[in-house]
Amino acid sequence: MTDQSPVRRVLVLAHTGRVMVREVARACVQSLLERGIVVRLLADEAADLGLDPSAATEGMVETTKPDDLPGEGCELVLVIGGDGSILRAAELTRETSTPLLGVNLGHVGFLAEAEQEDVESTIAAIVDRAYTAEDRLTLDVRVLQGKEVVASTFALNEASVEKASRERMLEVVVEVDGRPLSRWGCDGVVCATPTGSTAYNFSAGGPVVWPEVEALLMVPISAHALFARPMVVAPTSVLAVEVLANTEGSGVLWCDGRRTVDLAPGARIEVRRGARPVRLVRLHQAPFTDRLVAKFDLPVEGWRGAAERRRRDNGDNGDNGDADA
Repeated sequence: MTDQSPVRRVLVLAHTGRVMVREVARACVQSLLERGIVVRLLADEAADLGLDPSAATEGMVETTKPDDLPGEGCELVLVIGGDGSILRAAELTRETSTPLLGVNLGHVGFLAEAEQEDVESTIAAIVDRAYTAEDRLTLDVRVLQGKEVVASTFALNEASVEKASRERMLEVVVEVDGRPLSRWGCDGVVCATPTGSTAYNFSAGGPVVWPEVEALLMVPISAHALFARPMVVAPTSVLAVEVLANTEGSGVLWCDGRRTVDLAPGARIEVRRGARPVRLVRLHQAPFTDRLVAKFDLPVEGWRGAAERRRRDNGDNGDNGDADA
């Protein structure tokens, strides 16, 4: 009887410029192949990893190009690297909305679900389909010069309008839902998602927002103004930043630190909730609070809950005079 089970396919993306990443990526590819899962790679990354698709058994290794919808037909994307690699993966697979599973070999790795020591269990979870995917709010961004749309792009973390030269301040007017809010002389303005609240938004003094909260964030950077506070608005709101026509400096739009658009005086940047979310794979349902503590190495000694657990682990029945929690 012929096996009619569908072919399982995983796209592997890796930051192949680092030796450690290449080693982990080769191990992941080999593990997936041994379990009968087809592995797709970008052609240049396959070369960096020393993988030759023509020599692979029964066509189990495929190569593709960034412009050829690399995520199409794949059940997920295994991303090996840091948050920058996951942002790149979001860009490459945006049209197919393929779920992204990150293995962190970078620094903080807030977007990643697993660490290097979790590689074996991560592969097992992929094989067993023991994972879920959650949608993360994105931003649709467009730049207008006059009435002409000169650029359109998206962001998972943030869209930031920044001054182009260090010696010149940027003069902007910010707007929410078609109404002017304030004029700032500043270094820039960050428009972020809850997912991006722990990235540039965090460095700029913005609030940390739990990912399940649907909202848009606007945070001025070094603004010379009385009213220059981080703001959280409805997910249905439209944010706009206008570079004043008489400003002495020009600006630049950065989206996720990857895509840039030069901004001339008079440019208008509009930011709204993205029509297409990014899907992130989750292997376990750990609270976001635990992720914050782990990623930022936050001090939590003295927490009453931990004391209660230690007391129970030591077999103390609570009759030592301590008040109940």
